[in-house]
Amino acid sequence: MSPKDVSSGGTRSTGAFTPARILVLVIAVLSVVFIAENTDDVTVRLLIPLVTMPLYVALAVMFVAGMACGAYFFRRRPK
Repeated sequence: MSPKDVSSGGTRSTGAFTPARILVLVIAVLSVVFIAENTDDVTVRLLIPLVTMPLYVALAVMFVAGMACGAYFFRRRPK
């Protein structure tokens, strides 16, 4: 019997709700609440131009960009 055939008797969760997924979900929910609470207009410099927009738009764009970067760098690669 090879080591790959033996299942460990550990207590690791393999279901849909692992501790890491719950933590990511909590952070995502807190981020959405934070974005929804900040609605004032801000001026943001985009390299050269100054753009005035609601703060929630800037936060939401950065949140989506962060999620996209995380998904790109930590996606599961086929073996």
